[in-house]
Amino acid sequence: MDLSGIKYIHLIAVCGMGMGSLAGLLKSSGYLVSGSDEQFYPPMNLQLQELGIDLKLGYKPENLHPNPDLVIVGNAVSKGNPEVEETLARGLPYMSLPQALAEFYLKGKHPIVIAGTHGKTTTSALISWLLEVGGMEPGFMIGGIVKNYDRSYKVGQGKYFVVEGDEYDSAFFDKRPKFFHYQASIAIITGIEFDHADIYQDLAEIKKAFAQFILSLPEQGRMLACGDDNNLRGLIEQELAGKVRCKIESYGLDAKDGWQARDIRFDQSGGHFVILRNGEPVCELHSPLWGRHNIQNIVAAIGVAHGVGVAWDKIEEGLKTFKGVKRRQEIVAETNGVIIVDDFAHHPTAVRETIRAINARFPNRRLWAVFEPRTNTSRRNIFQEAYRQAFDGAKKIIIADVYRPDKIKDEERFLPEKLAEDLRNKGKEALHISGISNILATLCQHLIPGDVVLIMSNGSFDHLPYKLAAELA
Repeated sequence: MDLSGIKYIHLIAVCGMGMGSLAGLLKSSGYLVSGSDEQFYPPMNLQLQELGIDLKLGYKPENLHPNPDLVIVGNAVSKGNPEVEETLARGLPYMSLPQALAEFYLKGKHPIVIAGTHGKTTTSALISWLLEVGGMEPGFMIGGIVKNYDRSYKVGQGKYFVVEGDEYDSAFFDKRPKFFHYQASIAIITGIEFDHADIYQDLAEIKKAFAQFILSLPEQGRMLACGDDNNLRGLIEQELAGKVRCKIESYGLDAKDGWQARDIRFDQSGGHFVILRNGEPVCELHSPLWGRHNIQNIVAAIGVAHGVGVAWDKIEEGLKTFKGVKRRQEIVAETNGVIIVDDFAHHPTAVRETIRAINARFPNRRLWAVFEPRTNTSRRNIFQEAYRQAFDGAKKIIIADVYRPDKIKDEERFLPEKLAEDLRNKGKEALHISGISNILATLCQHLIPGDVVLIMSNGSFDHLPYKLAAELA
């Protein structure tokens, strides 16, 4: 597509992290940008407002007047959406998010694509920062607000562009996973588990998508694969044995070769560990991140940064100065002795590891875990049993209602009341509570100084962390 005549771009479903990040890139590049969504919530709404992007609440045909030169369609909408129908009826040019990112920002660059079920956002953010500290001026587009930049994107002047590569489909008109568009020269795969139950039937289908991604990597490319993940290791060593063209390096905590972290310990300042390469100790490092899952992310980021030429002293500096990502173990407030933490965790594995990380960070405090089933997968009963083990590290547990339960068939719907009952049968103090006001009332009644409240949802959760902070104040 010829981009030379494009001046005004409209994004449908702009408040998603990916679409909002793309809007920021386009605005930074000098385009006139507008966007619509059915609701606007933190942290992306704040970023969009600060950029001065024209935001339109609700999907309406008139949002496409005057004519945009290009419409970018988010994968949250499909045919039947008023703006999608208006775009098609009037023959306006349109693209998906990954297609637009590739066309506008990845041509002529060396894309570093981070894929996998867990850890993509933190790993992408950390790689971007390590390259920044190393003087490489990377561009990036990430599914979270990177605190070192206070935004989720950067156009960048260097040759590397860091992209969080999602396995979700690109748009209603392009059912390929997003990461196929990015033509990675360097790839990380953090692991493979079942997710996205609305588009993938089972784990085998997800593994097939990742297999195709791996096989698409060029011969001169490079892939770092998490050796701790049985699904990924089996895929590479068995199904894809002898078929992968690019160089493969393993990384992890238990990996026998490649990049590895050992002697891991946590204290109030974060994580301490020794980095090994091919079994040989390289250096001892510190990071202000907690959780063994984050040490895995760090090892992957180090492998990439070192491979593109970032010096060890710059890697050490970058690790120490990395501030993390909003909504990833983010302390929202500490009020009257109660710490409120906001986190994006939703998959059972992510919930379990986040709880473990918060316990490592606050070892002598009582931990409340408050969870909203909101994703297309967590709203279904696929992980009904898996969540029983995910909350083992919490002292007090509150399970909220399923978000928009009417969108899930009765026989497929996750049952929060059953999970709470199952947890109680295990000896846990667990409640299913309907409604934000009732959750707030319960917390305010029972919280005591020294408690930590970990609030987990992939969405706004009706701004529960901030409402709780205001109530406690």
